[in-house]
Amino acid sequence: MTVQSRELVAETPYIWRARQPESSHRLICFPHAGAGATAYADWVRLLPPDMELVAVQLPGRQNRIAEEPFTEVGPLVNVLTHALRPVLGGSFSFFGHSAGASLAYEVTKALRAQGRPGPARLFLSAQPAPDATGIRRLHELPEEEFHAEVLGLGGIDPEIAEDEYVMDSLLSVLRADFTLWERHRTTPDSPLDCPITALAGEADPRAPKDAVEAWRRFTNAEFDAHYYPGGHFYFLDAGAEMVSLIARQSAAAAANGRIV
Repeated sequence: MTVQSRELVAETPYIWRARQPESSHRLICFPHAGAGATAYADWVRLLPPDMELVAVQLPGRQNRIAEEPFTEVGPLVNVLTHALRPVLGGSFSFFGHSAGASLAYEVTKALRAQGRPGPARLFLSAQPAPDATGIRRLHELPEEEFHAEVLGLGGIDPEIAEDEYVMDSLLSVLRADFTLWERHRTTPDSPLDCPITALAGEADPRAPKDAVEAWRRFTNAEFDAHYYPGGHFYFLDAGAEMVSLIARQSAAAAANGRIV
C-alpha cells in the first residue's frame, strides 16, 4: 500500500489539501483576517489519519499576495461555493477562526440556499454571533492605532512585526479583511440544521462569552461552547487539545464510508 504524504499543498487557487484517500471525513478550515492556508499546516499531524485537512486560500495573501482581496462578502461566498466543489463531496465539517468563522457560517448558509449538502458540524472560533453588539470596530482607525490594536491581539510572529516592509503589506490585507467583515450584515435567515460548536479564549476582548454563546440561536441542532486559556489567538497554544475536540466531534457527525 502506498504511504501518502501528509503535507498541506496547493491544489487550486482556493484549495490547499493534505490528501488522505482512505479518509472518512474532511475538515475544511477558513483562515482568520490576514492569514493564509498555511495557518493550519500544523494541524495535519494533529488530526487522526482517517481525517483529511483542507485549508481555504483567499486572494491577497501568501502565494496569492499579488491579487486584490474581496471587498464584498456576497461575491466571495459565491466564488467559494463553486471553488470548493471538489472537496464538498462526502462527509465534511467546517472550521473558521475569527473572520474565518464568519466566512464558514456564510458559506454554510449559501450551500443550504442552493439545496446542497452542508457541513456535518460547524466549528466557529473567536467570533461573536452575527447579532452581537459592543465589539470595537477597527477598520476605520488611524494607521498607528490600527497597527497597535492588531499587534495587541497577538498572532503575529515577532520577526514579522519588526519587519516594516512585511508589516506594511500585512496591515493592508488585515485592514481589507476587517473592513469586509465589519461592514457586512448577514441576511436574516432561519437557524441552521447542523450542530454548532463555538470556541474562544477566556480573555478574548473580541469574543466575550455572551456573544459567543449567542451562536446557540443560529442552529436548530446541538450547540456547545468551549473556552481555553488565552486571548484572541488562544488556539496557537491550545492547538492539540482543540484539534482533538474537533476530531472527536467531527467523527461523531461523520457519515460512514470514504470521502469522494
